[in-house]
Amino acid sequence: MPNHEQIYLNEAQQYELLISREDYEGNILRTLQNLMSFDGLDVIDLGAGSGRLSCLLAPFAKSILAIDQSGAMLEVAAHKLEAQGYTNWRTVVSEHRKLHIPDRSADVVVAGWTLCYLASSNVDLWQEKLQEAMDEIKRVLRPGGTVLILETLGTGHVQPTPPDFLVPYYESLQQRYGFSHQWIRTDFQFKSVQEAERLTGFFFGSEFADQVNRESGDIVPECTGIWYKHNFREDTVDSTGGSKG
Repeated sequence: MPNHEQIYLNEAQQYELLISREDYEGNILRTLQNLMSFDGLDVIDLGAGSGRLSCLLAPFAKSILAIDQSGAMLEVAAHKLEAQGYTNWRTVVSEHRKLHIPDRSADVVVAGWTLCYLASSNVDLWQEKLQEAMDEIKRVLRPGGTVLILETLGTGHVQPTPPDFLVPYYESLQQRYGFSHQWIRTDFQFKSVQEAERLTGFFFGSEFADQVNRESGDIVPECTGIWYKHNFREDTVDSTGGSKG
């Protein structure tokens, strides 16, 4: 399996090419807008990467603060936002559990395909690390604020098939933190079978690329989960095990 941390640090452009093929039917933005309006809101994009969600929300939000540990990924995000003519954004290099931004500075936090890296069951002390991230999210949200978390439910699958090592994290989002949940299809559409094999192999590994070559063609199915919670500050469990506003 490729090292995703190294990809985010050293191969940001290739990663951006991969995700530019994802969700060709536009289900992500459509679903997010069905959950809430982003008009005139200050949005934090946590784990923004190359700016997938930032670019989707920039036309509607008052401001976008794109945060990621990888400066290389944020450079790609900045280039995309500039190229699309947006001026209502800035970027910050920061780790999820210690955000270098003031208290109560956002109306919405979106976190796409990112908290999974600290909350996988194969990560030591994942529950504690997830709690620290949740505490930081709560700190930077304003009262009444909303959190939206997007994570994989299986690439190469037409029905939700979450990886085993992420199931405890997903259960925790709903059972411990009180998130609601739905899932959507975010299929990839590549320019050719050869491109599909090359780009999926780059990120998901050679075994998956072989599967794509045998079974998928230029359309690779994918399922994505969206966990959402409004009024996040008011009734989310804190690190002491209680609830705080």
